[in-house]
Amino acid sequence: MSAAEPVRTVRFYTSARRLPWVIGKFADWKIPFGPFNAVQIGVMSIGGLALVRTAAYWWSWLGPVPVVLWVAALFVSRRHKVAGRTPVGAAVGVGARLLQPGGGRIGGRAARDRRTQILTGTFTLQTLTRETPAVAEAARPAAAPVRRAARRAARPQPAAPAVRRPLSPVQAALLAAKEQI
Repeated sequence: MSAAEPVRTVRFYTSARRLPWVIGKFADWKIPFGPFNAVQIGVMSIGGLALVRTAAYWWSWLGPVPVVLWVAALFVSRRHKVAGRTPVGAAVGVGARLLQPGGGRIGGRAARDRRTQILTGTFTLQTLTRETPAVAEAARPAAAPVRRAARRAARPQPAAPAVRRPLSPVQAALLAAKEQI
């Protein structure tokens, strides 16, 4: 970029268009040292009440220092922002976060762990004879497997189910794989 080219500057004025909530501005007239926002009114009312109620305790040894600090707090709280938000908005956000369930939300409802369930199970003990099935198989004569095979062949086989036309290419591939096994 050469020095002759103008530099484009972009500015956004959306925050300037917002009108803050203020008290003390009426047409062309405004309260001296005002207008005041919600935080200033809170500091003014709570701090003033606390100073008046406790003046007997601090006036003799601090003098006007607490009053000066109270006025300074009024002006400090005039345009104070917490992460780009007003202190009232930040306090509402913190309060909402503290009131949220610890596990968060799912579909607008509090996410909770499932209730515990007691697992119960049963089992059966059987008495075994002295000969275990593996020992009994080994003790039989070698002709037994042949007789078993002959009995299976002599048994009537159930009719093979009618083969339906596959509904999808995936089912056709599965049937083909099943026939090859």
